[in-house]
Amino acid sequence: MTPPTTTLVEITGLRKSFGDNHVLQGIDLTVEQGEVVCVIGPSGSGKSTLLRCVNLLEYPNDGLVMVRGENIADLNNNLDEARRHIGMVFQQFNLFPHLPVLDNCTIAQMTVLRRERPEAERVARVNLERVGLGAKVTAYPAHLSGGQQQRVAIARALSMSPALMLFDEPTSALDPELVGEVLAVMRTLAEEGMTMLIVTHEMAFAREVADRVVFMDGGVIVEQGSPHEVISNPQQERTKTFLKRVLDPTNVTTA
Repeated sequence: MTPPTTTLVEITGLRKSFGDNHVLQGIDLTVEQGEVVCVIGPSGSGKSTLLRCVNLLEYPNDGLVMVRGENIADLNNNLDEARRHIGMVFQQFNLFPHLPVLDNCTIAQMTVLRRERPEAERVARVNLERVGLGAKVTAYPAHLSGGQQQRVAIARALSMSPALMLFDEPTSALDPELVGEVLAVMRTLAEEGMTMLIVTHEMAFAREVADRVVFMDGGVIVEQGSPHEVISNPQQERTKTFLKRVLDPTNVTTA
């Protein structure tokens, strides 16, 4: 018997435009609690905008974005309250350069969650250990590698005790040698049951970790399914063309 699932994110008819540029053109997507959903697609397909609409860094022009049963785009709702359940890790690390690692991971806890410093520091230390940086609490961002900075950013997001983690191409700004250490942390989070919506170009990671892969192009979802269905056996020609270029970069056949 299949265990019951709980829908954590439900997106219906999501549209977002910037002037005449229609970036999202009617997105319908759900994410179940504990599910890892990887969103793939070419640059400009609307992947990052989709994530930014989920935590209202961008306001939708139309549609519903339900998180934990609440329409977070409803102006009558408390935006800060809605966002406190959503962690986000960006392409750039966005750490405070003048603060050591521990303070980077406690400031939002104390400001948004109103945690006292001892509790905030305890939570931060636990999460820094989770990402393998327990010994770096006094270091400043400038003294860390890119991979270490991104792991601090993950620990910072986890310290807010989110129900949902959003990752916007978290390895795109890293040197190739540093990508693995960030993906290893994300793999562990998936194994622990963290609900994650991940925009990524790392096809091997998506194949291994994702419960579901969503392929976007031109502001719409072209195809979605298990990693085997979408990455190994895509049905849509646009998906096939994209994957051929990504998995075989020397292929330059025009679409």
